[in-house]
Amino acid sequence: MKAEAKPKQTLPSKTTNEVRTGADLLMELLVEAEVDTVFGYPGGAVLPIYDALYRSNASFKHILTRHEQGAIFAAEGYARVTGKPGVVIATSGPGATNLITGITDAMMDSLPLVIFTGQVANHVIGTDAFQESDVLGITTPITKYNYQVDDVTDLPRVVKEAFHIATTGRPGPVVIDIPKNISEALPSGEFKTDFYLPGYQPTTKPNPLQIVKVADAIEKAKRPVLLAGAGVLFADAAEELKQFAEKYRLPVVNTLLGLGSFPGSNELSLGMAGMHGSYTANMAVYESDLLVNIGARFDDRLTGNLQHFAPMAKVAHIDVDPAEIGKNVPTEIPVVADAKLALEALLKKDIKQPNHEAWMEKIAQNKKDYPLWHDLSDEAISPQSLIQKIHKATNGEAIVTTDVGQHQMWAAQHYTLDKPHNWASSGGLGSMGFGFPAAIGAQFGRPNELVVSINGDAGFQMNLQELLLLKQWNLPVKVIIMNNSALGMVRQWQETFYDERYSQSLLDINPDFVKLAESYGLKGMKVEKEEDVEAALKEMFEYDGPVVADFRIIQKEKVYPMIAPGKGIQEMIGVTK
Repeated sequence: MKAEAKPKQTLPSKTTNEVRTGADLLMELLVEAEVDTVFGYPGGAVLPIYDALYRSNASFKHILTRHEQGAIFAAEGYARVTGKPGVVIATSGPGATNLITGITDAMMDSLPLVIFTGQVANHVIGTDAFQESDVLGITTPITKYNYQVDDVTDLPRVVKEAFHIATTGRPGPVVIDIPKNISEALPSGEFKTDFYLPGYQPTTKPNPLQIVKVADAIEKAKRPVLLAGAGVLFADAAEELKQFAEKYRLPVVNTLLGLGSFPGSNELSLGMAGMHGSYTANMAVYESDLLVNIGARFDDRLTGNLQHFAPMAKVAHIDVDPAEIGKNVPTEIPVVADAKLALEALLKKDIKQPNHEAWMEKIAQNKKDYPLWHDLSDEAISPQSLIQKIHKATNGEAIVTTDVGQHQMWAAQHYTLDKPHNWASSGGLGSMGFGFPAAIGAQFGRPNELVVSINGDAGFQMNLQELLLLKQWNLPVKVIIMNNSALGMVRQWQETFYDERYSQSLLDINPDFVKLAESYGLKGMKVEKEEDVEAALKEMFEYDGPVVADFRIIQKEKVYPMIAPGKGIQEMIGVTK
């Protein structure tokens, strides 16, 4: 999504005379914001809003999730694959606090959300009234901005501002807390929607002198690497990145959330870098003499020990958020800009081809000598092989959502993504329970495309109540449970770093996922043998409707390569058998 810099942000004035309550006004404002889907759950403080929804002829769908966390994770999945803001409504008190994990997740992963929370009436705020919580205080550190509406005449401006803030610059969540008396108020007269935010004017156009510095650095580099993060996707700059990398034959590594911003099957793609990145990607970063970061924030799961991160490289960092530049990694060439505009500026430069053939030959040799590897077993299904077969069965074109843990890393490693906006995963916060509701949101956002939800057996159980939505809306989401009867990543760390003391990480009792699916009126499957996987996947993807499939994978399989805590990006274990 492209954010344009304007000296003054204004929207046309609008007069609204035919509204009955503040809640009716809100319905109109959501329609004007071109909202097509709202995820929510009613309660006392939002009864006026839901009554207005009932009475309105609003053009958007309301999706009644079975838990507020399901609503906000669904909104994140929707936002991730559409580029449009996800919208959520929840009541006060526990309704609002049930959103906190999702709000934090969206903040860390820069997803545009607009969240409406109910609040007790103004005159009882601060009295510990029934279902009162300090939404402003709780959400201030985890939102891009938040509001509490004190006057119903402010509602049009606040809503307009919120959508603008959420979707421009570095995207993020915005909360609007609406006291019940504001929803019930009887507004009259004209309501201005003009706004001007002098303290919020994101820089999107790159400084030409900084672009020249990046171009000069590329010309002189012997070992250049491009690092592409989610900022490339938010800027809708995947095509520009591809053109730029191919024009100068620059190798590209991705962050976890940047997957899909550059075609994974392209010869210049080195795959994902970081804790579970490929040997080729991590060594390219470590040995580079120029690292151009485009839209990534240098988080610790990418960098490992900062003393060993790209120690020989000149670092250029292109980011729309100036706070990220130099925060973790010293940066010699800062470029505060929208990724698309920066790449367009670089493409217009007549940059001399760098002399880096020896570097490209070394990278090609590393790819050949150190591929990702795995073994098959008679014990159960190989998780890596399962992901590869899912990729083959879907032609690599599915929208993939994941939960958090081992299956997430196996999917990132083995489901090669060639298209942007087809990957939704919880990165910064690592929120278990994210993957399945995110798939629901993704399916609502792109209803005519195949959505595959890849989950662990533990994380899936955190929001399995949302299975009802697959039945209610006949959503053809294909739910894959990679079942190792364990908290897989926790178990791996306990085996590797805690002398195999498996404290509370083995799930000796799990539900029967087939019967669970059937109890919701859905098709359920169980697959236990490697030789049955392809036929099961064929049946699953040919079925016209939602499916829940329980694949029994090797319990003690580990995600490799891996960078141990405190180690440098070049100090990987499990690179070879």
